[in-house]
Amino acid sequence: MLDRETGAVHAANEHRQYRSASLVKLFIALDYLESHGPDYEIPADDLALLEPMLRSSNDDAASVLWVRDGWEEIVNRMVAKIGLTDTAPPPAEKRGTWGYTAVSAADIAKTYQYVLEDAHPKFRDFIMDNLEQFTKCGDDGFDQSFGIPSALRRPGAVKQGWSGFGAAPAPGEECVSEDTKRVLASPEARSALAVASSGDVDLTSRVMHTSGTADGDRRIVVVLTSEPTTLSWADSADRITDLTRAVYREALA
Repeated sequence: MLDRETGAVHAANEHRQYRSASLVKLFIALDYLESHGPDYEIPADDLALLEPMLRSSNDDAASVLWVRDGWEEIVNRMVAKIGLTDTAPPPAEKRGTWGYTAVSAADIAKTYQYVLEDAHPKFRDFIMDNLEQFTKCGDDGFDQSFGIPSALRRPGAVKQGWSGFGAAPAPGEECVSEDTKRVLASPEARSALAVASSGDVDLTSRVMHTSGTADGDRRIVVVLTSEPTTLSWADSADRITDLTRAVYREALA
């Protein structure tokens, strides 16, 4: 957790690499905005991709933008722009699987800091406003209210990530909401079991991540986890929520 007012950082294993799952959508959206410039008026067709990708973690929208805007070059541009040290594109043989991008908690926190403090105000407002409108249900039917939304009293912008839990929730665990549609065969979920290892990044375990801001964007919070396959979605969600609450409280102690 980074306190933007005092500069205080509370961290553990902050440079450990994880596969990003949907956290890479932060890079996809920011790269889109940076590439077009602040005077560009986003067409309606692109808004229909960017907004659900940020708010409801829509995988199909991310896949369209990933291919159209340069695949791994999106990540390379963001690494150079923000000065990320632990982030790398997916392995060459998995370049189409954007969720295999390597990230760390430190780099995701630095990305939020860049958006809030260095990006053009138009880009900042677009990304943060959409993340503040995060939906309870992801577009693949999973409940994305774990972590920051459930653990903190004043959550702000939120971007979640998960991978390896299957293409759809287990029967009885579906997230149903009026504010999001369901896309049951997401590219990320379909490929979750067809994995390969590369370097030090674990491409086989389940992952569940929570990231965002709290307390009026004063604090940036990032918690990345690998999850045992013995745990259900609900158990993993409870686990990361408890961990997020503990990180926040320890940082303020």
